[in-house]
Amino acid sequence: MNPLLAATATELAAKIAAREVSAVEVAQAHLDRIAEVDEKVHAFLHVDTDGALAQARRVDDGEISGPLAGVPLALKDVIVTKGVPTTAGSRILQGWVPPYDATIVERMRAAGIVVLGKTNMDEFAMGSSTEHSAFGPSRNPWDLTRTPGGSGGGSSAAVASYQAPIGIGTDTGGSIRQPAAVTGTVGAKPTYGGVSRYGLIAFSSSLDQAGPCARTVLDAALLHEVIGGHDPRDSTSIAAAVPPVVAAARQADVSGMRIGVVTQFKGDGYQPGVLARFDESVAILEKLGATVEEVSCPHFDYALPAYYLIAPSEASSNLARYDAMRYGLRVGDDGVASAEEVMAATRDAGFGAEVKRRIILGTYALSAGYYDAYYGQAQKVRTLISRDFASAFERVDVLVSPTTPTTAFTLGERVDDPMAMYLADLCTIPSNLYGGPALSLPCGLSDDGLPVGLQVMAPVQADERMYRVAAAVEAALGSDKLLEKAPPL
Repeated sequence: MNPLLAATATELAAKIAAREVSAVEVAQAHLDRIAEVDEKVHAFLHVDTDGALAQARRVDDGEISGPLAGVPLALKDVIVTKGVPTTAGSRILQGWVPPYDATIVERMRAAGIVVLGKTNMDEFAMGSSTEHSAFGPSRNPWDLTRTPGGSGGGSSAAVASYQAPIGIGTDTGGSIRQPAAVTGTVGAKPTYGGVSRYGLIAFSSSLDQAGPCARTVLDAALLHEVIGGHDPRDSTSIAAAVPPVVAAARQADVSGMRIGVVTQFKGDGYQPGVLARFDESVAILEKLGATVEEVSCPHFDYALPAYYLIAPSEASSNLARYDAMRYGLRVGDDGVASAEEVMAATRDAGFGAEVKRRIILGTYALSAGYYDAYYGQAQKVRTLISRDFASAFERVDVLVSPTTPTTAFTLGERVDDPMAMYLADLCTIPSNLYGGPALSLPCGLSDDGLPVGLQVMAPVQADERMYRVAAAVEAALGSDKLLEKAPPL
């Protein structure tokens, strides 16, 4: 394997800035890697070779500089990108080429980041395995018979298979963190509103949040700093500076910090190897000078059902715009069919089974006579979960838990069992309902030889805390080298 592929984003940026290697060479090495292995992994839906090399040349010509200038990136296909096909993993948007860039893309281009292409995902980010993509599943580089997680499995699989050193995912109920956990990579969900949602194709507007994927905590923090910050085009954007995430990742010191272990995220349903690696990570934090205590968050037990009322309800509203009239797929338009018939035929052909399931759930929950009993009650539970977080953070600085109850499951194992699929996000959903930041980093291998993720959750707008804790664990475990143990593709 080309040595440039194994380098971190931080290392690559330094080499490019020092003129030890050109940005074009780095981009081409990763494009060659994609050509070599992506037929097996299927991380990418579209590779933008010309755009990537053109951006790399701008960096080499001195037009752009910055901490990540010239570093290649894999971009989840739910982020609108000018001139590049953007599908959200759905046939209903197949062939759509946006006329504008999302704010995230604008900021990455200005920072000199080289976007290699768009990565595979569960349709409209609804799923936990990337099997609900209209274009076929991605595969886990650790074991090609297993899922790389979802909905952002493509970005994490690209990073784990050395097709890109960094990536962008989105996280509505765990879609950055869960794929990171099962692929042995780092994934961070910033505070809701900390990264602009302008140009992010909406699933659930009160939950969706874009964030970084990487192979090291520092690389994730550097990307977080590039994409974060206030955006007046996003009404939910926080008018505040990006927390000092890079400084925290470089600090990697937990001495004196108070760590809370969530008691609700242990026990039945958790793989023994996952719990063993988690307990070892907690012991390391204590050895590094942190104070550890158990913290009960009793309403976390209701997060999963509350989420699966709130998110589908918002999805049923957001996806109503795909009406076959404005853009995207159109079926049955033969000059005779009515507009209603064209809409029905298009949605039937364009939406997959999981998207249809969630639209039906959400429409029912919002319907007259059921709104208060379902959506209204779910919002009350969301408030109780937020109060659990607030109470916990009066006692501790961060909360920790396993990221997922199990390691990567086999493709096809849960695709026909929605409840089993939903349980993959059991530990990640509360942070989305609360709006606070959360990060997953690798903390070793389970007994089956597959990666385990440690989740660190912090208070709203205290994103730096999760990077500080994660960097300390990474340094102690050497988990930034975990991918070296993965079988070669």
